[in-house]
Amino acid sequence: MNKGLRLMSAAGVGAGLMYLFDPDRGKRRRALIANKVTHVAKVAGDVTGKTRRDLRNHLQGVIAKLEFLFQTTGVSDDVLEARVRSRLGRVVSHPSAVEVKAVDGLIVLSGPILADEVHPLLDSVTCIQGVKNIENRLEVHEQAGDISALQGGRRRRGQGFGPLKTNWSPTTRLVAIAAGSALTVYGAKRRNVAGTMMSSVGLGILARAFTNFETSRLLGIDGGRKVIEIQKTINIEAPVDRVFTYWSHPENFPDFMTHVLEVRRIGDGLYRWTVGGPAGLRVQWDAGITDLDFNERLAWKSLPGAVVDQAGVTQFSSNPDGSTCVDVKMSYNPPAGVLGHLVAELFGVDPKHEMDDDLMRMKSFIETGVHPHDAAQHVRMTQGACVL
Repeated sequence: MNKGLRLMSAAGVGAGLMYLFDPDRGKRRRALIANKVTHVAKVAGDVTGKTRRDLRNHLQGVIAKLEFLFQTTGVSDDVLEARVRSRLGRVVSHPSAVEVKAVDGLIVLSGPILADEVHPLLDSVTCIQGVKNIENRLEVHEQAGDISALQGGRRRRGQGFGPLKTNWSPTTRLVAIAAGSALTVYGAKRRNVAGTMMSSVGLGILARAFTNFETSRLLGIDGGRKVIEIQKTINIEAPVDRVFTYWSHPENFPDFMTHVLEVRRIGDGLYRWTVGGPAGLRVQWDAGITDLDFNERLAWKSLPGAVVDQAGVTQFSSNPDGSTCVDVKMSYNPPAGVLGHLVAELFGVDPKHEMDDDLMRMKSFIETGVHPHDAAQHVRMTQGACVL
C-alpha cells in the first residue's frame, strides 16, 4: 500500500471517528446508526422469507405447468373464465367493461374497449393454458368519449416478463443481484474500457435489484415529483389555528428544520428555499403555495425548472381534546433520482428521518416556545459554500 493511500485511509478513519464521537451530535448519530443496523437486519430477514416463499411458488408453478402438459382431461369453463379474468386487469384499463365467456376452450370476448388495448388483450389471452381459440366480439373505440363503461380507469403497461416488470419479484431480484455482482467483479478484473462498461452495467443491475425502482426513477428521468415519497402524522398540543398560522408561513421553517437554512418570500405565495445538502453543498429552488384552506389544508409545489422537483400537502384537523393532528405528505425528485437520494443519505441527509426529527422540533417549539438548539436558524452558515 503506497503512502498516499495510507494517508487517505487514515484521514477517512479520522473523519469517521469525528463524525461518530462529536460532543454535540455524536450520541444521536451513533443511535441512528444502531437503529439503521437493526432495521436492515429486520428487512434482510423479511426479504429472505419472501424470497424463499417466492422460489417455492415458482417451483410449484413449474410443476403445475408440467402436469398440465401431460394431463388428459380438459380445463373446465369456470376455471378458464377465471384465468382470463385474472389477466384483464393487467392489460386493460377498464376490465369490468369486458365480458368473458368460455365454451369448451373457446373464449368469447365482448364489450367496449379502447383500440390500443385490443391486441395486448388478445395476445395475453392466447397465452393462457387451456385456451384453444378466441372469438372477438369487442366494441372497439378510439377514445372513451361519452361511453360510461370507459370512463376513468388507469392505463396498464401489460404484465411484462421477469426483468421487464415494473416491480421485480424476490426471485427476480435475487437472480439480478447474483448476475450484477458477477458482472461487476468480472469487469473490475479486466481493467480496460470493456471491463469498465461491464462493471457499470453490473452496478446498474445491482441498484435496480436492491431498490426495486425502475431505471427512470433511479436516475430521476421522467419521474416527476414522485421518485421519493414521504408521509408523517403527528399530534401537537396546541389549537389548530395556532398550528396552521405557524405552518402557513414558510419563513418559520428554519426555526425547527436542520437543513432548511432560509426561506425567503419572493412574491405572492412564492418562496425561495435554501437547503443545506451533503458535503456543505447548498441547494436553492423556488416553490409556490397552490392550495390554502384556512385551518384545514396547505399544498405547495416547486416551480418549473427547479433543481429539486418537489411537492407536498399538509392536512390539519382539530382533535376532541383541543390538540391538532398534522398529516404531511411530500414527494420529491432529487438530482439523479433515487440514486441521488441514496448518495445524500450516506452523507447524513436522509429526508425520511429528517422530517420525523423536524416535526418533533416543530411540536416542541409550538408547545413550549423554546427554539431547538440544533435547528438551522441557530447553526452558523458556512461562508463560501457552493449554491446550486
